[in-house]
Amino acid sequence: MRFKGHYHEDMLTVEEAREKILLEFRELELSYVSIVESFGMTLADDIVSTVNIPPLDNSAMDGYALVSGNTKNNNFVEMDVIGSISAGEIPNKQITPGKTIRIMTGAPIPYGADSVVPFEDTDEIERKNSGKLSNKITIKIKVKPGENIRLKGEDIISGSKALYKGTTVRSSEIGVAASLGLTHLPVIRRPVVSIISTGNELQSPGTKLSKGKIYNSNAFSIASLVNSYGGIPKIIGIAGDNINELEKVLYSAMEDADLVVTSAGVSKGDYDVVKDVLANIGKMSLWSVKMRPAKPLAFGVLKSKSKKVPHLGLPGNPVSAMVAFIQFGRPVIQKMMGKELFPIPRINAILDDTITNFDGRRVYSRVKVYKTQKGIYRAKSTGSQSSGVLTSMSLANGFAICPEFTDKIKKGQTVQVEMFDWAENTF
Repeated sequence: MRFKGHYHEDMLTVEEAREKILLEFRELELSYVSIVESFGMTLADDIVSTVNIPPLDNSAMDGYALVSGNTKNNNFVEMDVIGSISAGEIPNKQITPGKTIRIMTGAPIPYGADSVVPFEDTDEIERKNSGKLSNKITIKIKVKPGENIRLKGEDIISGSKALYKGTTVRSSEIGVAASLGLTHLPVIRRPVVSIISTGNELQSPGTKLSKGKIYNSNAFSIASLVNSYGGIPKIIGIAGDNINELEKVLYSAMEDADLVVTSAGVSKGDYDVVKDVLANIGKMSLWSVKMRPAKPLAFGVLKSKSKKVPHLGLPGNPVSAMVAFIQFGRPVIQKMMGKELFPIPRINAILDDTITNFDGRRVYSRVKVYKTQKGIYRAKSTGSQSSGVLTSMSLANGFAICPEFTDKIKKGQTVQVEMFDWAENTF
């Protein structure tokens, strides 16, 4: 249903704000880290193998290595067993017609053999059960040349590219690197994100709460988001509404940071001191973004004597701060880490509750997506959608999107949901 209420034309869309922010960021520098620490990071260079994997032709299963031409269709063939080879052992005997060697999975193929017969296709078990196990074995099937053999360099050939620049390192890439004998990988380093909460009303968790105060939750929810996106969070602390204190904290936050994030002090009714200090030590823009929650947003560049650091100013309400960072902080970290700017996955779901849009902004309604017994996705509201109700986020795994200028999406209608948290036990 088209929106019929009042709206402001001067607001930026989410996409416009995101584009403006991303212009200030670049891919960070190369760093060598241990292969385990490289998980989730982006390869900064191609990885060329110096070895063949596997290094030698080897058996794909436990069985008997032999000459395939000695096996016959519908006819058992008895052969002499001249030895056995385990994985990691180099064979010292040659296979000739009528001869075979017991071989384990991964063991090198002995010279002269061109195939492997699985032990279950022999009479090995019968011989063991009858107590007549000897240096003889009966082959029950016919095999072709190359059967059950993994060839030298079948996976990776020496001199070829095994991993490619720009690849996000996952468990499989770490496994490949280890198989090449590597202990470290060249990757784009993780960005350091300094996080400051502003406001005289804030106290740190772990302290006794004074009358009229609230605990600082924003720093910790934003830090966890930074961590989940691959960055390194650095919680600086709380800055009161005092010019000298705030300037000191901001300069401290810039010291090793690739991004400074503040929460609160960016809406029209906030203390001027926050906006004044941010403007004094850098260049800052205050925007209204066509979204709910998280309409007020600040972005700019902070400057000290030695460096410049981009600054993202989030709203103070806890849900607004999280929604804004998911929409704008996430792609910033992706870009700094050299990742593709992939969007948050979306699915279609049927609404259990109506979403009402009363001011023409894009609504990010917190919902819990679940699957019915018939395999249909449904989205249930997590309750109050106030930007101060943080439990609406903790109960949610997605944002049901009501587009700009859409009056409402009714219960029972289909809605697109941004799945910011995919739960394996749900999907």
